[in-house]
Amino acid sequence: MKKLFAFMLCALMLVTLLASCAGDKEMVVVAYTVYKPMNYEDESGKLVGFDTELAEAVFEKLGYTVSFKEINWDNKYMELNSGTVDCLWNGFTANTADEDGVARSEKVDFSYNYMLNRQVVVTTEELAASVTGMDSFSGKVGSAETGSAGYTYLDKLTGCVKKDAVSQLEALQALALGTVDFVVLDEQLAKAYVGEGDYAGLAIVDSVSSDPEYYAIGFRKGSELTAKVNGALEELAADGTIAELAEKYGVSTTVITDFSDQK
Repeated sequence: MKKLFAFMLCALMLVTLLASCAGDKEMVVVAYTVYKPMNYEDESGKLVGFDTELAEAVFEKLGYTVSFKEINWDNKYMELNSGTVDCLWNGFTANTADEDGVARSEKVDFSYNYMLNRQVVVTTEELAASVTGMDSFSGKVGSAETGSAGYTYLDKLTGCVKKDAVSQLEALQALALGTVDFVVLDEQLAKAYVGEGDYAGLAIVDSVSSDPEYYAIGFRKGSELTAKVNGALEELAADGTIAELAEKYGVSTTVITDFSDQK
């Protein structure tokens, strides 16, 4: 009986120790907004998407517990610098400036670029057929997510009237309802929604798309996470995890898995 009691006591202590070790894992909070194929909920309500699963894989490899926080993208720097989130991981365009003219790389530390993107104009099929250049939107009402690269790109469309949107999906919904004439979206999002369901009558106007952009993960200036995440990205590229996720979410043609020229 004493041996059995001692065995049970040891087992209980081991379980407690393991639970304690798991509970001691440092938490990392990832900021995101909702849109396919990066971060969105599946039919069961589970958060999925390329960025979601890649973030989970990266932080599991690094030994962190990961939590996701949906934010207003216009508040991303405040969220990051106040410490309510640890990184901005949601199709964050790295090689651009904000509306204030300051390069984003001056405001955050970026990881490796991990995906190619561009800004695209989405409008009705009827209006799309009449577009001949950047001045074709003069007097038209265009919308984009405030704080996004798309919002800045609106200024390049000569004479358009800007209308704020809280999110890219809100802008797209306004276009479908006819309250705006066109929207500027990330190509990744546009390809996932345009031509489907409520957005069947819309079209991407390729002739007025932006130059190539790159997604990267944003961290607070001086954060130790930047180098750690870069190392994990290299490992996940080498073992095929990133390529598998890209295939799963339909972004194989734009994902970056060779970081050698970014070191």
